[in-house]
Amino acid sequence: MSATDSPAHPRFAAALDELGLAELVGEVRTFPEGARTAQEAAAAIGCELSQICKSLIFAADGVPVLVLMDGASRVDLERVRWELCAAKVTRAKADVVRATTGYAIGGVPPFGHATKTRVLADPSLLAHDVVWAAAGTPYAVFPMAPKVLISHANGTLVDVRELDK
Repeated sequence: MSATDSPAHPRFAAALDELGLAELVGEVRTFPEGARTAQEAAAAIGCELSQICKSLIFAADGVPVLVLMDGASRVDLERVRWELCAAKVTRAKADVVRATTGYAIGGVPPFGHATKTRVLADPSLLAHDVVWAAAGTPYAVFPMAPKVLISHANGTLVDVRELDK
């Protein structure tokens, strides 16, 4: 399957090709009912919630940062703030997410973005042989080994998971 025939977002399909990962285009799965949330994606795929790789954009002192987190966990903003030596970290607004990544919330892939951002990846992703991430739309996902995914995202492994309270 070529990038132009892919159910993945065209920008993401082109990014896969540029990264030498064109074979992944054929592994993209689509779900007409959507896979916007980690719960929806896990249910549609039939995998554990923690096998979903969420790509979340935050603003650290106004600068966008991407956090890759397993679907069963939440990001601890204080840990992100500390890691980035920022005064304040907030969830980025939808317009900032789209401007930074080129994708809408619910479909942000871990790489292939419109701009280069710092990437933090939580080690919880490494608990699985394969994780599933958005392929640029809220209806498409792709599988990848987490170490490979984090490498292609230029992610830094940092424990930013919220601890159970």
